[in-house]
Amino acid sequence: MYTAKMLCGFAAFAFAGAISGQAPGDPGDFIKQGQALARQGKPDDALTMYRNALTLAPNSYGANSGAGVALDLKGDYAEARKYFAKAIAAAQPAEKIRALRDMAISYGFEGNCKSASTYARQAYDLELAAKDFYNAGEVADEVGRICIDAGDLDAAYDWYRIGHDAGLREPDIKPDRKDLWEFRWEHAQARVAARRGDQAGAKNHVEAAKVILAKGDNPQQEQFLPYLAGYVAFYGGDYKAALQQFQQANQNDAFILCMIAQTWEKLGRGSDAMDYYRRAFAFTTHNPTVAYARPLARKKVG
Repeated sequence: MYTAKMLCGFAAFAFAGAISGQAPGDPGDFIKQGQALARQGKPDDALTMYRNALTLAPNSYGANSGAGVALDLKGDYAEARKYFAKAIAAAQPAEKIRALRDMAISYGFEGNCKSASTYARQAYDLELAAKDFYNAGEVADEVGRICIDAGDLDAAYDWYRIGHDAGLREPDIKPDRKDLWEFRWEHAQARVAARRGDQAGAKNHVEAAKVILAKGDNPQQEQFLPYLAGYVAFYGGDYKAALQQFQQANQNDAFILCMIAQTWEKLGRGSDAMDYYRRAFAFTTHNPTVAYARPLARKKVG
């Protein structure tokens, strides 16, 4: 039996929905508010909006996915994955791959390459089944990035190779697209070699990457060269050279900011490092770069 107070509450909610154009039981407005709050760096408030949406539509893909993202940004990773699991279950076919990739990225926040790979493999297989070889390669490279950041170099190498090979299967592939995959593969091999302590091998791959870019058919990739040179220098112990290169890389990349912060630490400049960690922590995109940067920055800034 409903009390008078409950009935008044339902009536007020229905009236508010009518004014906003939102039908009773439609979580859309709450989801939009949650997305806006997440972008503003307010994951707690965003989570409240998503949970409001879920009271109306418990099986909403958007609300469950949004709640998972907000919880990852808060650092509540296990709780986030409960919502991502619901998002995967609720996803329509067109949403399924994105849902699986979000779950993989969630594991990336904890540096769990193995579990990330389990979900990325499902997304990759769906892309292959659809014969979308470019996006299959994108999925593979994405989890390769998660794995190298997690320190699982063998898995990272395998995933990057899989991504390269899948991308090249694109029918009637154009020369610039082929060069893109070759550049990405050299870039990945250089980073893996650097992490393994093989500076000679890493530098050889850097030079090969430069040769590919010199063709001029992938100018948008040029921004990734200073990142690569800085990465190789950092893991080779040449921190001054690493800093010089990283400072020429994309300063709107949370990963680059964290690498600059770590480089400043190596150079004994803790206050400069903290400034960059704070900047990295402000990023709220749910992707592999933030999955690496935000947890590290959280530990540093408290």
